[in-house]
Amino acid sequence: MPILVTGGAGYIGSVTVELLRRRGEEVVVADDLVRGHSEALPADVPLEIGDLTDSAFVRRIADRYSPDAVLHFAACSQVGESMRDPGLYFRNNLGGVLQLLEALSPQGNLRFILSSTAATYGAPAETPIRETAPAAPTNPYGESKWMCERLLRWYGLVHGVRWISLRYFNAAGATVSCGEDHEPETHLIPLALAAVAPTENPLSVFGLDYPTPDGTCIRDYVHVEDLAAAHVLALDRLAVESGEIFNLGNGLGFSVLEVVSAVERVTGRTVAWQAGPRREGDPARLVASSERARDVLGWRPAHSDLDEIVRSAWEWRRAHPRGYEDRRPLDAQEDGR
Repeated sequence: MPILVTGGAGYIGSVTVELLRRRGEEVVVADDLVRGHSEALPADVPLEIGDLTDSAFVRRIADRYSPDAVLHFAACSQVGESMRDPGLYFRNNLGGVLQLLEALSPQGNLRFILSSTAATYGAPAETPIRETAPAAPTNPYGESKWMCERLLRWYGLVHGVRWISLRYFNAAGATVSCGEDHEPETHLIPLALAAVAPTENPLSVFGLDYPTPDGTCIRDYVHVEDLAAAHVLALDRLAVESGEIFNLGNGLGFSVLEVVSAVERVTGRTVAWQAGPRREGDPARLVASSERARDVLGWRPAHSDLDEIVRSAWEWRRAHPRGYEDRRPLDAQEDGR
């Protein structure tokens, strides 16, 4: 039976599809293509286009493919947007997981890997954050993911769903085939790369008065291929254990201005940036301990150096200056499709 990768045409999902195919797995992708790109997928991977909150759409996937495993990436994931429209985040994030569980759990032996977030911890008392830290989200995005974890717990207890949640913060970097192409773009590294001189779009740095060494927020940045590898390892882990939560991080964290400096080193250019106000709901520091993932899953990140992460993103951007639009057939580009 195939593995269902929801949001598989998106950034992390498409890289995970790469890894799954590399090890000979049968894969089917479900994506609404609002933020994903069909061009990010191999042509022979089945792509079902639709909304996971639509029970009829999810039921069609269940009936057609009978997947026994789900790697769930499809979600809204912007902190600022969640503070403006919390309903969107609860409808999409929680609703999508609920529809998948309702449609697939009756088949039995369902394995479910949730792409979660360190935002579930809120503003933690200690860093690096361990999985034993209490969940205390400070924004609807983090709250919605925490609710998804609790939903999985109950479906595990009642219906025998085997599940693992992977909490991480900032996926970054690129593979040769897949990179970041969001509209609008909200992630720091691609925004900083877009702001290298000459540019008319300087990078906005949200807040210079946080209690950190340079006044800017500190976050984990984990290479997207390392994150994808962790999801595959977690899928294997479900053969022996269920109901676990793992953090995925570099254990160090980098401030916004440290990322800017890395971009300048890699590109040899100056990043144009301007100070802006804090974003509501942004904790000062989110750095996750990944010791448990390393000890239990055997996760060994292969790309932990910040400059290496930035360099891979820069190389993908130079090879795809218009993002995935470069892969579209010429007639589709001309039609604006």
